[in-house]
Amino acid sequence: MAYVLGVVGGSGIYDLPGLQRVTTREVATPYGAPSAPILRGELGGTTLLFLPRHGAHHQFPPHQINYRANICALKQLGATHVVSLSAVGSMREEIAPGHVVVVDQYIDLTKRRVSTFFEDGIAGHVAFAEPVCPELASALAQASEAAGARVHRGGTYVCMEGPQFSTRAESLLYRQWGVSVIGMTAMPEAKLAREAELPYATLALATDYDCWHESEADVDVQAILTVLKQNADLARRTVAQLAGLLPPPEQSPAFGATRHALLTPLNALTPEVATRLSWLLEKQLLAK
Repeated sequence: MAYVLGVVGGSGIYDLPGLQRVTTREVATPYGAPSAPILRGELGGTTLLFLPRHGAHHQFPPHQINYRANICALKQLGATHVVSLSAVGSMREEIAPGHVVVVDQYIDLTKRRVSTFFEDGIAGHVAFAEPVCPELASALAQASEAAGARVHRGGTYVCMEGPQFSTRAESLLYRQWGVSVIGMTAMPEAKLAREAELPYATLALATDYDCWHESEADVDVQAILTVLKQNADLARRTVAQLAGLLPPPEQSPAFGATRHALLTPLNALTPEVATRLSWLLEKQLLAK
């Protein structure tokens, strides 16, 4: 099976140099347009799809990203794996700015984002206890280490609504929860990837210590941008390494995730609902 790696770029990562035979794909989805046209190319013999989640000019703040359209578009273009590149704040002393964390858990504190494809005529509940594909995460950590990163394997990403940064009281509270990093974009992206049956992993690129650290300056955009430039180059090198390390999707908890998740019988779906979800449920709909 030929694998197709979907890469979702975060803050400071708006392109992916080194791709060969590059084409730009405009994709229509039932949920509207994705954040930007998707670049399709080859890297080390692997097909890559690159999508900057904030748009080509960072015009979409975290709470206004069309997460459903982004994941749907990658799936429609044949993605077999999805890796998220995300700038985060460190919530632990040992995770210094410039380090990366390959997280394995999330806490979702978002409030205004649509987090499912299963609504308006269809109900489904996918398992999400292990939200990250462990095989893909292991390959991502290996690739990042090969790219020269200081990697922390495992950790919890708390996803806040934003777009404002945390208050100090909030930051100290999250520290008590034992989280590793804080960001604004992993949710509902990871949930939607699971519903779309796509193995998913996050490379969390630490840029600052949020505002909990007594001897470090409070987080601000200018400080983040300085570290982002270094992290962006590291992230691109990591993707180049990862292209040849992708594990079989069948090993992921995302494989067949919707098979036993739907409560609505397929023969009870209206034509409109069946059409809207044909990109995801095509095989089940054909077999009913």
